[in-house]
Amino acid sequence: MTNYKTDSRIVLTLDAGGTNMVFGAMRGGEFIVDPITLPSNANNLDLCLETMVVGFESVINKLSEKPSAISFAFPGPADYPNGIIGGYLPNFPSFRDGVALGPFLRNKFGIPVFINNDGDLFAYGEALGGALPEINARLKEAGSAKTYRNMVGYTFGTGFGIGIVIGGELNRGDNSCVETFCLPNCKYPGVIVEESVAVRAVKRVYGELSGNPGHSFEPKDIYEIAEGTREGNPEAAKGAFAQLGEIAGDAMATAVTLIDGLIVIGGGITAARKYIMPSLLASLRSKIHTLGGEELNRVQMKVYDLDDEQEFAQFAKGEARSLKVYGSEEYVNYDPQKRIGVTISKMGASKAISVGAYTFALNELDREIDK
Repeated sequence: MTNYKTDSRIVLTLDAGGTNMVFGAMRGGEFIVDPITLPSNANNLDLCLETMVVGFESVINKLSEKPSAISFAFPGPADYPNGIIGGYLPNFPSFRDGVALGPFLRNKFGIPVFINNDGDLFAYGEALGGALPEINARLKEAGSAKTYRNMVGYTFGTGFGIGIVIGGELNRGDNSCVETFCLPNCKYPGVIVEESVAVRAVKRVYGELSGNPGHSFEPKDIYEIAEGTREGNPEAAKGAFAQLGEIAGDAMATAVTLIDGLIVIGGGITAARKYIMPSLLASLRSKIHTLGGEELNRVQMKVYDLDDEQEFAQFAKGEARSLKVYGSEEYVNYDPQKRIGVTISKMGASKAISVGAYTFALNELDREIDK
C-alpha cells in the first residue's frame, strides 16, 4: 500500500459542485497550489466540460512538473470504473443522458483519470490516512492487541452518503452502486432514510417541532438555537438533531452488522455531535427480538463512542484474559468481546475526500506498474 504522505507524485483534484468547481493539485497528501474556482455551468454540457479543461490547464500551468493523474469525486450515479457519469443528477442536469467524462479528460491531458463517489473517497481517506490508523495507533499505545482493518464512512450533508473500505480496499460494488440513502426509514415506513438524515431533514424537523415550518434557519443556526446563542426554540432544535441521530443510527446498524468494522462520520452537521450522538448510539445499541420473545442486540458487536475517553479506555481493554490450552501448561490470550466503535472525522469530510482521491490514484497507478 502506497504511503501517500511521502509520495512525490502530483495528482490533479477537483471539488465538483453544482455552483462552482474548485481545482487543485496534491503531493504527499497536501495541496501544493492555490485553488482555482470557476463557475460550474452545470446546465450546459459544452460549457461545463470547457470549464473543466480550463480549470485543470490553469493548475498545470502552476506546476513545475507534469502531474501523474487526475482524481476526484463526482456527485450522483455513475459507472465510476469507466469514468462515465449519467442518470439523475440534480446538480448536473446536463450529464443525465450519460457523459464519458473520464475518457474525455484522459484524451485532453494524456494522463489517467479516476472518478469516484464522494462517500467512497471520504471512507477511503479516513481508512488510509485518518480515523482508522489513528484508532489503531491509540489501541497499540494502550497495550491492546486489537487491530481494525474495515471502516464504514458516512457523510451527513445535502444527502446521506456512505463508503466502505474492507482490508484497505475500497468496495465500489459490481455496479458502482453502494448506497445508503435509499435504505428504509425506521420512523416513516415506505420512505427513504435520507429524508431524515440530511440538511433538509434538520430544517424540516425543527420547523415541525417548533411550530414554525416557514423558518429560514440553516443547521448551523439551529445548532446555535440549541446552544442558546440564537433566538428560537432550543428544545425543537435539540429534537431535530436527535431525530437525525436516531434514524441514521438505525441505518448504520444494518450496514455495520454486515461489514463488522469501525464507523466514521463526517460533514458539517457533525458540529452538533452532542445532540446527535446519544440517539445515534442508542439506535446502534438497541434490542431486537425473536418470534419466541428472546431479546438480542441489534448489532452483535458492542458499540463504543470512540471520542469519549472513558469509553475508549474500555474499548481498548475489552475482556482480555489468559486461557489455558487443554492438556498442557500453555496459556494463550483470549478476548471474547466483539466490539466496534463510532468516531467523528478529525480530518473533516473535504480533506478526507481529497486524501482519498489522491491515495486512490496512487494505488491504481502502482497496480498498473505491477501488472
